[in-house]
Amino acid sequence: MKFLDKAKIHIRAGDGGNGSASFRREKYIEFGGPNGGDGGRGGDVIFRAVPNVNTLIDYRYKTNFAAGRGQNGMGKMRTGASGATLVLPVPTGTVILSENEEIEYADLNVDGMEYLAARGGNGGWGNLHFKSPTNRAPRQANDGLPGEERTVVLRLKLIADIGLVGFPNAGKSTLLSAVTAARPKIANYPFTTLNPQLGVMYAHNREFVLVDLPGLIEGAHTGVGLGDRFLGHAERTKMILHVIDGTEPDWAARYAAIRFEMDSYGGDLTTKPEIVVINKMDALEPDELKTRMAAFKKSFGRKKRPDIMLISAAGRVGISELISAIEKKFVESEKNEQTA
Repeated sequence: MKFLDKAKIHIRAGDGGNGSASFRREKYIEFGGPNGGDGGRGGDVIFRAVPNVNTLIDYRYKTNFAAGRGQNGMGKMRTGASGATLVLPVPTGTVILSENEEIEYADLNVDGMEYLAARGGNGGWGNLHFKSPTNRAPRQANDGLPGEERTVVLRLKLIADIGLVGFPNAGKSTLLSAVTAARPKIANYPFTTLNPQLGVMYAHNREFVLVDLPGLIEGAHTGVGLGDRFLGHAERTKMILHVIDGTEPDWAARYAAIRFEMDSYGGDLTTKPEIVVINKMDALEPDELKTRMAAFKKSFGRKKRPDIMLISAAGRVGISELISAIEKKFVESEKNEQTA
């Protein structure tokens, strides 16, 4: 199934049914009087978060949705049936935005959560409501009110425990395939990963959902490269794995560049627990690896230094140690949240 994390659709709630202008007609009853029923209420449009779905592909080709119209009122004081409510399922983590994306209507981040996006119109009154001592045979009945309609933007922010971030070709997809059963496309060129990829990592008696985000470059928070659309998926994560290509000459510069993009984007991305993963360690000589590691640690100065792990995702070196470190860091962050 193709991944789609943004869609613009038009929704319309059902119109209310018209009221009825009818009169009682029975044998031996000369002045039966009005007995027109009310129109039924139009159906609402509701968004509902559903589990086990991680794409908005259903809203790519069909973009117009309408709820049912209320039935017209009928004689013998019969009220028309209400229009059918339209429930639109969306992945958990979907944000409902205004057409210009400046207003956030709802954040459906819990399974089963619902948002009433458009209300159906009320049904019109039948002529029975207009009966009075001075108007005993009203022929007046109201039309139903129109339902609400609007254009909304759906934006999906995947819900995962751990997010993999870094420059293109840092080895994030290879790492995902090494610690989970996911099989993302892996190739030796930048931007191999064009859409977020999910995988489940098992550590002892726990499992963690990882999301591999497409590679970021300088200026990503302003829309450069693949832009900031994928940084939104990192907002939902509880921890960040910052993957750096160990063959790059300046690890500190690569780390600082991505951290700047995350900080500029916002969403408290830089305040999340973090492990820095230096990948491709087997491509360096031991002395060179030691020198680069010392320079990288020195670049933090007096600032708090994150946990740093050396691995080779392709060679499956250091993977078990990394999984243990992830579990330990995750448990520590959970304890900190409980005591905060």
